[in-house]
Amino acid sequence: MTPPAKALNRSLWRRNFLLFRCSPSMSSSVDQLSLPDPLGATADLLQNAIDSEYKKEPFFWRERFRNASQGGFSNGASAILDRNHRLFLSTAGNAQFLQARCYNSYFSNEHTNNSKHKLLGSIPGFVKIVEVGPRDGLQNEKNMIPTPVKIELIKMLVDSGLPVVEVTSFVSPKWVPQLADARDVVEAVQNIEGARLPVLTPNLKGFEAAVAAGAKEVAIFASASESFSKSNINCSIEESLTRYSDVASAAEKLSIPVRGYISCVVGCPVEGEVSPSRVAYVAKELYNMGCYEISLGDTIGVGTPGTVIPMLEAVIDVVPVEKLAVHFHDTYGQALSNILASLQMGISTVDSSVSGLGGCPYAKGASGNVATEDVVYMLHGLGVETHLDLRKLLLAGDFICEHLGRASGSKAAIALSRRTTPHFSKL
Repeated sequence: MTPPAKALNRSLWRRNFLLFRCSPSMSSSVDQLSLPDPLGATADLLQNAIDSEYKKEPFFWRERFRNASQGGFSNGASAILDRNHRLFLSTAGNAQFLQARCYNSYFSNEHTNNSKHKLLGSIPGFVKIVEVGPRDGLQNEKNMIPTPVKIELIKMLVDSGLPVVEVTSFVSPKWVPQLADARDVVEAVQNIEGARLPVLTPNLKGFEAAVAAGAKEVAIFASASESFSKSNINCSIEESLTRYSDVASAAEKLSIPVRGYISCVVGCPVEGEVSPSRVAYVAKELYNMGCYEISLGDTIGVGTPGTVIPMLEAVIDVVPVEKLAVHFHDTYGQALSNILASLQMGISTVDSSVSGLGGCPYAKGASGNVATEDVVYMLHGLGVETHLDLRKLLLAGDFICEHLGRASGSKAAIALSRRTTPHFSKL
């Protein structure tokens, strides 16, 4: 490559995007893009520089986006493909973000299979996402969310491909007024197809109300912290397990699946550090009473891989790993790293909340759940299948955030929703 070409190529990379013009004969492949005619003789020099650099490209996602193959462009349109996974279409000087080509973090199968690091080899090929936003996400909101908004959110989440959406909780309106419309929500969504729609039931009375409303699946929740159990559900751990045994027995008679939750699996807002053996004990009790799956929750988001891994090791010793899920809040920004560590240990079910909604009414300082958009973006980048449409998931997040009057708590959603108009003159 000649020195001028190198300099020109470096200049383009510093501006973080490449400018192309789509030829009239272009079909659907980005690699058919040619440089704008106005560049004249410089075009050949620039194209050679890019081709040379492209052949040395060590990062698979850059090659993937140059070889993208969906949709065509109208005659005379200009396209910008930047290094941050964005593809823009410009007509009459206006750049438009193409939703159909928004930052896709997927690796190609070829590169994923050939290059997967040994540390990632144990990660499952498919991960089930359990969406808890409509329940765990909205229960901590200060302002009441209209029932029609909740129903529409649930429909949008199901439409995105989520296999499980936890829709509400049958708790006393006195303690969680935001979910006082539980019966109305369940009655409105019970016929939605394509996903399971469980509800949380804290006791037998709540279970009976849920069944009467039409719920087809329920969840129960215990704590690994004695203090948190008393403050959250007003009883000891043993008392809660007795209570849930009654719920599990009633559910079994009606052939209703029961999912179990355990809160404070690594830390408690009152007691501090929680012993892995205590988590394992509660998990085994829930498993023995018939819970088909047990979600391990870092309620206050204090966990790191250093505390999560020992906890998982203890639980996996008494409950089959395929029966476990993880549920991380992102208070200290550790949720994704904890999820990755969990995947490496064989966990294949992850709870998350659209736009990072959530918190805990009984755990001061606990921030929202890990954002579903962030989890899906990471999983797709690892080559893990989720069967989710990230674009539709983003729309669901935008919908609820608009009604809440605030920005999304998902970093991926914020990055993917940015609209940028590049200044072509700077080239």
